[in-house]
Amino acid sequence: MDQPTLRALLGRRDLGLRLVGDESRLPAENLDRPLRWVHSSDLPDPTPFLADDLALLTTGSQFVDEHADDIEAYVTRLADREVIGLGFGTGVQRPHIPERLVGACAGAGIPLFEVPYDTPFIAIARAHAEAIAAQSYARRTWALDAQHALAIAALRPEGLESTLTELARRLGHWVGMFDATGVLVHEHPQRGVATEAVDALAVRATELISRGGQAGQSLTLGADSFTLFTLGRTPHLRGVICIGTAALDAESRAVVTSVIAMAGLAMEQNERLTAAYRRLHAQVLASLLLDDPTLARHVLGTIPPPPVTVAIAEADAPADAIAPWWERRRAGHRAVLLDTGPDAGIVMVATADDGTLFDDLAADFGIRIGVSAPEDYAAFSRAHAQASAALTHGGSGAVRYADTAATGILGALATDEARLMAQSRLAPLRADGRELERSLRTWLEHDARFESAAAALGIHRHTLRSRVAEASRLLDLDLSSFPARAELWALLQTA
Repeated sequence: MDQPTLRALLGRRDLGLRLVGDESRLPAENLDRPLRWVHSSDLPDPTPFLADDLALLTTGSQFVDEHADDIEAYVTRLADREVIGLGFGTGVQRPHIPERLVGACAGAGIPLFEVPYDTPFIAIARAHAEAIAAQSYARRTWALDAQHALAIAALRPEGLESTLTELARRLGHWVGMFDATGVLVHEHPQRGVATEAVDALAVRATELISRGGQAGQSLTLGADSFTLFTLGRTPHLRGVICIGTAALDAESRAVVTSVIAMAGLAMEQNERLTAAYRRLHAQVLASLLLDDPTLARHVLGTIPPPPVTVAIAEADAPADAIAPWWERRRAGHRAVLLDTGPDAGIVMVATADDGTLFDDLAADFGIRIGVSAPEDYAAFSRAHAQASAALTHGGSGAVRYADTAATGILGALATDEARLMAQSRLAPLRADGRELERSLRTWLEHDARFESAAAALGIHRHTLRSRVAEASRLLDLDLSSFPARAELWALLQTA
């Protein structure tokens, strides 16, 4: 129920009030602003005794002469005091409203309305008081209904998300929740706010959390206004709830306060529960790494039948977002996820024929995942090591160990440190350009045969012999021996 306004009061047929003048020329805000009270006075200057946001009623006895200039001065004082409207009771002191008063109110933008003789001022004040009481009762009833609906929503499987969705519906405004890192983890309605506004709200939410104190704050972004509330106890804030309005009455604020308390408690409980699950998953993983699935089978109830592939997500993968995605997608797949925390990361196990699950996960979240070759549980530790090696190998998406192994042993050994060492070792060859290095590579590719290598290079075999001898001296390697040639080949490939 909307707050009582002057427009609503004028619409009461039982009062018989009539707006004087052209409504289209009046400021709409005067007719539609919340009307706090109705007061009557015939003082020449009642403004010292008036409250804010009220309508004034008068019989006009203060106007000695309806043609005098004091009417304009009177209306000016009312406009300066921001009186919402002026009611003139006809038939008491004057049979009609003075024309100068009509013109002065029109010029000042104050709605002027006629109160008929049969309508006492006290009836108008009582009607408005009843409207205020009805509005207050309606808001309290709304708040109780909202609290009841929110309590029911909190009992649903995803209680926190359901509660926030119900809050958005009850308030009729967008509601979003940001976690402690400033990530939007829930909103209703979906995409109800522009991406630019969400980014700006995320920045402000991060600032509030880093400040460490409980706070509520208003923020205006373009034409939109928002109110932000922190979640949790100081200094361990859990997140921020953002509501797409800057105006919350007492009842709305009370409902929001109860949701903040519920959300803060739920997030703290979820964090403790997550920590407990991670400890349990760490123990299960430790047991599997001993190549014994017994504990995993007892704790998890069921595990994927062998052969299985093991996958490890990169360290900064969003575990909180991946877990619900995995629960939704693993229906129909024989797979488990072990979230062991930031140290060991997210480890996943799936049957060998369910490997596409890892590709979908990597694509949806834009992360890298190392995937092992199929193994039995008796070789789980080897599969885990393979997944870890595939993850560190580089690439994007789901990187499979079988693909990295196909590059050969030199590819596996080509770390940044090895490349730096190879480049430093070959620096003497490259001092005068790459001709000497190219000659050596071609020579090795032709199994160290001078005739065929020289022909491929388009030079004489004696020239090639001289270049090999020069390289042998610069590198301090006896290239007539196979170990030295093998080392040179490894250096060339790695660099």
